[in-house]
Amino acid sequence: MKTPLVQAHDLAKTFDVSPPWLNRVLERKPRLTLHAVDGVSFEIEKGQTLALVGESGCGKSTVARLLVGLYEPTRGSLTFDGVDAHAAFKTSEGRQLRRRIQMIFQDPYASLNPRWIVEDIVGEPLREHGLITDANALRTRVEELLQSVGLSAQDRVKYPHQFSGGQRQRISIARALATEPEFLVCDEPTSALDVSVQAQVLNIMKDLQRERGLTYLFISHNLAVVRHVSDQVGVMYLGRLVELAPKQALFAQPRHPYTRMLLDAIPKMHDTGRARTPVQGEVPNPLNPPTGCAFHPRCPQANARCKSERPVLLALHGVKVACHAVEEGRV
Repeated sequence: MKTPLVQAHDLAKTFDVSPPWLNRVLERKPRLTLHAVDGVSFEIEKGQTLALVGESGCGKSTVARLLVGLYEPTRGSLTFDGVDAHAAFKTSEGRQLRRRIQMIFQDPYASLNPRWIVEDIVGEPLREHGLITDANALRTRVEELLQSVGLSAQDRVKYPHQFSGGQRQRISIARALATEPEFLVCDEPTSALDVSVQAQVLNIMKDLQRERGLTYLFISHNLAVVRHVSDQVGVMYLGRLVELAPKQALFAQPRHPYTRMLLDAIPKMHDTGRARTPVQGEVPNPLNPPTGCAFHPRCPQANARCKSERPVLLALHGVKVACHAVEEGRV
């Protein structure tokens, strides 16, 4: 058995969102803790893509930031290629590890410095890691990177405002590829783009994965995009994984009631006469989550056990599901 390239075990991240000390004293308010990610575990094989999906606020982007070391986990561990990543990030070896793990951010309008030309933006990782110091060699490498994502070599002297949204995201991809990483964390890289441009960017990412053997964690709330890019899909709800399955299994036979609800909400070409089932209810307040299973207030299968006992992610018939109803055969 090959060891997976990325292994997350019981990752958790809490944030203190309490009011200022004086307000707490005068108004007698308690401390408030937000459990953004609460015990997430998964593995990604080398060259594969794991997609995380879920409604806004479920903790997907926090998981992304934990994986690249932008956040320190409150609990749990991340192993990258057999190395404890968060321990390594604090040592001299961390610089080498950061070269191998890169991130593509959600908003191409906010993630590029508007005062820098493209050559400086794409070349920054090369300079920071000391990979290229010669100006001419740097220019040549930036031109190669731009051409690898479908841009022109002459684009290196332009500023970000001279590009469309899709072109800016290609610049972001070129910057992420500069250090020749093995693992890319993609935080909704196409959500700010038009549908036709989304397809172009996704095809570029698929081509790059084939050519370079890249491993992706792909975060999205668009299930059509997930179906196009992923090998495995993890469904998140209120900071926890509720289902983790191979793509074909998840789309053919979703097990968790929340996954079914998400898939039912997608318009289908051949079901034009059928009324779509909207996603029922709203995500509960993460500062005051429900007891037991967090999904029980919206779940048609919920019973007394669901309201009192929190389900754990269990392996059932080749997929992992955290649901009492599935475990008991009620679904």
